[in-house]
Amino acid sequence: ATDCEAWLNANPVEAVDLSESGDEEPTFTENINKEVNGNWIATGSIHEARLKAKVKRRLRKNSSRDSGRGDSVSDNGDAVRSAVLPTSPKSKLNRKSRMGKGRGLPKKGGAGGKGVWGPAGVVYDEDKVDFKDPNYDAEQENCVYETVVLPLDEETFEKTVTPIVQEYFEHGDANEVAELFAELNLGGMRSNVPMLAVSLSLEAKASHRELTSRLLSELCGRVLTCSDVEASFHKLLMELPDLVLDTPTAPRMVGQFIARAVADNILPKSFIDGYKGRVDCEYARAALDRAAVLLRMSLWTGLRIDNLWGSGGGQRPVNQLIKEVNLLLKEYLLSGDTVEAERCLRELEVPHFHHEFVYEAVIMVLESKGDRTLQMILQLLKCLCASTVITVDQLRRGFERVYLDMADISIDVPCAYSLLEQFVEQSFNAGVINKKLRDLCPCRGRKRFISEGDGGRLKLESY
Repeated sequence: ATDCEAWLNANPVEAVDLSESGDEEPTFTENINKEVNGNWIATGSIHEARLKAKVKRRLRKNSSRDSGRGDSVSDNGDAVRSAVLPTSPKSKLNRKSRMGKGRGLPKKGGAGGKGVWGPAGVVYDEDKVDFKDPNYDAEQENCVYETVVLPLDEETFEKTVTPIVQEYFEHGDANEVAELFAELNLGGMRSNVPMLAVSLSLEAKASHRELTSRLLSELCGRVLTCSDVEASFHKLLMELPDLVLDTPTAPRMVGQFIARAVADNILPKSFIDGYKGRVDCEYARAALDRAAVLLRMSLWTGLRIDNLWGSGGGQRPVNQLIKEVNLLLKEYLLSGDTVEAERCLRELEVPHFHHEFVYEAVIMVLESKGDRTLQMILQLLKCLCASTVITVDQLRRGFERVYLDMADISIDVPCAYSLLEQFVEQSFNAGVINKKLRDLCPCRGRKRFISEGDGGRLKLESY
């Protein structure tokens, strides 16, 4: 009220201005008394009170409207404008300081905020140890923290080791298997690793048994010890009655594994002699006898036990595989036994190399110049394709190789094109090849010695 009275004294308000204002209440010109708050007041005092209320409303309205612009009222009632800029929704999104301080850059260079590591490229130093911290423990500085791997039990042993051994049969990398076993905490189950590997290889191929012997030789000294290998073969001899139920030839194979282990120096030579007169199981006795015989043969006749299982699969060189394929085909032409030929081809364990078998078979047909060889090879290919030993892809690749080499083959066999056309046609009729492969067969066109445009001249023989 004091401020309003001071402002009214400095700026007198005329009655005309008040009457013209839109938000002023209607004035009464009657000279009557009014009752305000229970008191009777004269007309002049009522008019003065209304003027003060109007000024208050005007000041309140201006202050709320111009609060962002910094308008204020001085002590004498004059409006004062500050230098603060008005606020707006856009200005609220601005990251510059509203205090009028600084260069207007974002806080912490734009790297601040909740859940932020800080600006890029900043390297934080290690926190210094506070020796005065009540939670400080001097013994923690010399502590070495290591990852503890729990030892495998009987249930998790087979689930963990079996996939590793089966995968090894595919890639043949013994170093990788040794690294995987080194990461495991085998504990007391370490002696069961050779036993599990040998039992899995008994039901596999000869090449897998050769890989198993190499694996045992590689693991001994790195993951296993000689005592672990000896304990494992002792368990194998005890488990032979159960292994024979699934693999009847298990005693002979276990004996070969023992002989190979002795030759690789992972089993002591006294291992077999320690069982003399102490074996009651006939299967264990047969396995030990087989191992003893092989060791004597290697000593007397120079038998190579290090290649006891043979080198099967793709581990053999290509030249050796080609020789074995040729021997297989020649043996089949002499015997005519398709079952034996199929068995021998399976034992080669080279399904990716069967296109070479098809190629050599067709070449034999072209070089034989006889109908007997053609019919026998056709029958063999038909049986092998029916039993899916030779796949469609390998058969196609073998015929396409022959088609590409016909220019060189015809040098040694002048009638090779006609023989090939005959063989391809009979193969198509027998259902060995499809129509597309038959149409790809090359043929040599007939030579014209005299044509209409040559004027009766004979063409040379080399044309």
